Amino acid sequence: MSEQADREHWPTGAERLVDRATIARALDGQAERLNARLQGRDRVTMMVLMNGGMYPAIALGSRIQRPLLFDHVHATRYRGQTSGSDLKWGRWPEDIAGSILLVDDIFDEGFTMQAVKQRLLAEGADEVVTVSLTVKQHERGLPRDWVDDAALSVPDRYVFGCGMDWRGYWRQLDEIWALEES
Repeated sequence: MSEQADREHWPTGAERLVDRATIARALDGQAERLNARLQGRDRVTMMVLMNGGMYPAIALGSRIQRPLLFDHVHATRYRGQTSGSDLKWGRWPEDIAGSILLVDDIFDEGFTMQAVKQRLLAEGADEVVTVSLTVKQHERGLPRDWVDDAALSVPDRYVFGCGMDWRGYWRQLDEIWALEES
């Protein structure tokens, strides 16, 4: 990709919030907590909330010391935008059983994760452990402690990288960036 093409897809004034070493340490700690929580479970599925959950699921899954099944669900409120709207269901898994780690990139207001968790439990999961790479600090939506395990906290800004996107781009970054404060 040319430098000009990069500029067309990079938000002006973006600021790095969390570097890769800090993210790695946070994921190590999260995996340690989840390894302890999952002891004695016969069947554990890491259920990725697409698309944002891809990055944290792979990074976290490689740190979990037990056999895992992987599957995914697609439900979104953002659809490439910077603010959420009504929930739209996409792909839904067929085999729902045992313990499920529901993994997403960010716990913002929490409504998507809440809806997916309720549906997974209604369709046969023994338990659903909600897991997020980040939790955004604000007072909107569900309480910040609703998510079972969040690795990092981020300010109430539009963030991208590590699964989170800006206009569909930059999910692959191994650091967390924020748009310029307005």
